[in-house]
Amino acid sequence: MAGHSILLNMAGGVCLLLFAVRMVRTGVMRAFGDKFRKLIGQAGRSNLLSCFSGLGVSAALQSSSATGLIVATFVERKLIALPAALAAMLGADIGTTLVVQSLSLSSQSLVPILLIIGFLAFAVINHPQIQHIGRIVIGIALMLTSLGMIVAATGGLGESALFAFMLQKLGEDPFLAIIIAALLTWLAHSSVAFILMTVSLTSSGLIDISLAITLVLGANIGSGLIPVGLTLRSSPMVRLVFIGNLAFRAIGAIFIFVMLPVIQNHMALLGSDATRQIANAHTIFNLAVALLFLPLTPLAAKILNLIGNDSEEQNPGKPEHLDDALLARPALALAAASREVMELSNLVETMLREVILAFGKDGIRRREKIKELDIPVDRLHEAIKLYLTRLMRQPLSDDISRKTFDLIVFTTNLEHIGDIIDKSLLELAAKMHRHHLSFSEEGWSEISDLHTRVVEQMRLAITVFMTGDISLARDLVSEKDKIRKFERHAAESHFARLRDGTLASIETTALHLDIVRDLKRVNAHITTIAYPILEASGEMHESRLRLQPADT
Repeated sequence: MAGHSILLNMAGGVCLLLFAVRMVRTGVMRAFGDKFRKLIGQAGRSNLLSCFSGLGVSAALQSSSATGLIVATFVERKLIALPAALAAMLGADIGTTLVVQSLSLSSQSLVPILLIIGFLAFAVINHPQIQHIGRIVIGIALMLTSLGMIVAATGGLGESALFAFMLQKLGEDPFLAIIIAALLTWLAHSSVAFILMTVSLTSSGLIDISLAITLVLGANIGSGLIPVGLTLRSSPMVRLVFIGNLAFRAIGAIFIFVMLPVIQNHMALLGSDATRQIANAHTIFNLAVALLFLPLTPLAAKILNLIGNDSEEQNPGKPEHLDDALLARPALALAAASREVMELSNLVETMLREVILAFGKDGIRRREKIKELDIPVDRLHEAIKLYLTRLMRQPLSDDISRKTFDLIVFTTNLEHIGDIIDKSLLELAAKMHRHHLSFSEEGWSEISDLHTRVVEQMRLAITVFMTGDISLARDLVSEKDKIRKFERHAAESHFARLRDGTLASIETTALHLDIVRDLKRVNAHITTIAYPILEASGEMHESRLRLQPADT
């Protein structure tokens, strides 16, 4: 077989393997995802239980990275402590080795049977859960098929002098082999796929067992790199989980690398053939790492927290006043949360004030700066919401309970304002610049005036939040009605310009109406702070509808 045909078949087999792994993972998540999340959440109280839950979920998902992302959601919400999260990742690493073990034992003769069973479950039985299981079975069959393709393709690589030369150089430089294996695993986003390919190369006689074990070490390091890359924009605490897991793997790999000359003399103990030796070495490595570091996860968490403190100090989304010790004293806890809501209000006000500049000449830079603020807004909103949720589990007086609920509502509305700015108004600004559009002078004046009014509403809302002043709360609601009338007048003026054939208005009509609509939505969210204050003072009607005369 020609060299290019060999490489083409091998690449096709690898792509099919990656697709099959993702197919199985998707089927498992759709069928059992909620149960897996619940399992990890419940096991978070014990490091040992976290380890076993991570093992089970990873074995089902065929990916420690996918398990890690589930763990990350609990860490970000402070539902799992850092030591338990590290323990879950140690278990997840073991779970992926079980996948390699099962697939290296499987026979190609199972493929037709699995395909038939999977197809019947997916296409014939009209039940979502059964259909997802059918997807899983088809995915496993495709994984076995892809392994057969890789083995068949690698059989012809022995005749390639270039490939033999490359493998020889890797064998002579184990350190380079580890780096290449780590990079390829990271690029493929699947240690299972890379290790199974290594098994295929070894069973074909293209690489010896020593090089195969070296590649397995690199694959384990690369597997640790995957979630680190996926969570670069996550909170520092989430990144610490995956940095810790990568450190565990790297330390284990370095130790095995140093001991490799000794281990080579005892490879026969790992199995009767190369396939078993590689699969068993992969499993034993991760078991050893788990046994070594599981008791040390509390110490590792302390070290990681020391490392992470510097980065968190510069994080504008990091809450400074949400002390769990205050939850036993609800009034103090509510005051602490209120201070954080003030910080959240200031961030959102900055986004709102600056968004109008995103439509100007320096729009690209302005959009980037505003988008950077949305990340701490989301983080701070999440922290406040979870803190207040934990507070509501305490015995509270009616007054504290009502104030806590009102604070959650106001916080949620602030986050919605941030989303409107980030996901709608900034996108409209980008669209305007992308299509080189400009508003008519009258149209831009109306938008600017409306924006100014909404910003003033935001500042008034923050003052109402701080003071609870009933008169200012009335002004806030009264101005909302004026803005609604102003928005209607602006729309009528815009349509009048359309009738007159004003070119700029015709080109920007959708943008103009969408911006006005979004600013009106922002103002609606702003005004919510006034309603609880006015309702408590009896200043609000139950309905804005005019009462009809009673039936006679």
